[in-house]
Amino acid sequence: MLFDTFSSRSLQLANRLVMAPMTRSRATPAHTPDALMATYYGQRATAGLIVTEGTSPSPNGLGYPRIPGLYDAAQVEGWKATTAAVHAQGGKIFVQFMHCGRVAHTANLPPGAEVLGPGTAACPGEMFTDQLGMQPHSVPRAMTEADIGQAVEEHAAAAKLAIEAGFDGVELHGANGYLIEQFLNPLVNQRTDAYGGSLEARNRLALEIARATVAAIGSDRVGIRLSPYGVFNGTGEFPEVQAQHLALARQLSALGLIYLHLVDHSAMGAPPVPADFKLALRAAFDGVFILSGGFDHASAEKALLERRGDLIAFGRPFLANPDLVARLRKDAPLNTPDAATFYVPGAKGYTDYPALAP
Repeated sequence: MLFDTFSSRSLQLANRLVMAPMTRSRATPAHTPDALMATYYGQRATAGLIVTEGTSPSPNGLGYPRIPGLYDAAQVEGWKATTAAVHAQGGKIFVQFMHCGRVAHTANLPPGAEVLGPGTAACPGEMFTDQLGMQPHSVPRAMTEADIGQAVEEHAAAAKLAIEAGFDGVELHGANGYLIEQFLNPLVNQRTDAYGGSLEARNRLALEIARATVAAIGSDRVGIRLSPYGVFNGTGEFPEVQAQHLALARQLSALGLIYLHLVDHSAMGAPPVPADFKLALRAAFDGVFILSGGFDHASAEKALLERRGDLIAFGRPFLANPDLVARLRKDAPLNTPDAATFYVPGAKGYTDYPALAP
C-alpha cells in the first residue's frame, strides 16, 4: 500500500509517503529561499507529498537563524524555484507555517521584529545565533489580543502568498512547542483571558488561525500538525491533553481541513502517544490522517494495512536519502544522516547525499 497512489479531495498523490518538515537553516540571512533549497526539494520530489521546513509567516516568527519566511515579494520569488522543481517531477508540496513565538532570540530577528508569546516566561534552554553562538532564549512580550489578531491575519496573508509561490497548500505548525502549541499547552499558557484557562480557550488561537487560513485559500489547501504528549520547548503532558486535542480535532474537521498530521516522537525519546488515543483522534477528524515517528518500510505498511493512518511521514530518512522512495521499494540500505550538517549553511550534508546507482 505504501507505494499505491492516493486520492482524497484535492490531494492526488503518486504514493503514500510524506516527506516530513525538517528545519535545515539553508535560507539566506534575509530568510529568503535560494537555488540550493530548490535543488534539495527537487531531489526528493518522488515523495507523494513534501511538507517544507518550518517557514515563518511573519518577521516576528523568525526565531532561528536562516529559516525561510513567506511574507514578502522576494521570498515568494525564491520559493517559486522550489515549487517548480517539485512540480516538474509530478510531486506535490505544502509549505509549513511555523511562527516560533517564544522559541526565539532577538539576535535572530530582523529590525523591528520582537519575541512574542502567550506570557512573559522565556522558553527553557538555549538556541544558536549566528552572531553570538549559543544563547538563552529571549524573554517574550506577552501578546495582547491585538497581537493575536495580527498573528492570525499574518497566517492568512502568508497563505495567499503561498499559493502565489506555487505551493499546493499550507500546513499549520501546531506542534513542537511553537506559537500555536504555546497556546494549546497549559504548561506554557498561563493566561486567564479568552485565550487561556480552559481547554476551549487554549484551542482558540489554533482555530482562529485555521479558520482565517481556510477563508484565505480554501479548506482543501490547509492541513495542521499536532504533537500531543510532545516535550519540545517546555511543553509536556497535562491532565486534559486527550480531551483538548479530541475537541480540537473535531472542530478542525468541521472547518474542513484536508489533513491532520500527528507527531509521535517516542522514537527520539519523547513519551509515546497512546495507540488508542491515536485511533480516537483519527475517528474525530474527518479528513486525511498522517502518521509520523520512527517508521520504516515494514511498520509503515502495517500501519496502512491496519487503517491506522492514510499517509506515512518520514523525516530523517528523507534528509539523507533523496531517493528514499526507490530505496524502500527495493529494501535497499539507507544513507546515514550526518547530524553535524543538519543546520549549517552550504551543500555539504544537504544536496550531496548519494542516490542509488541506476
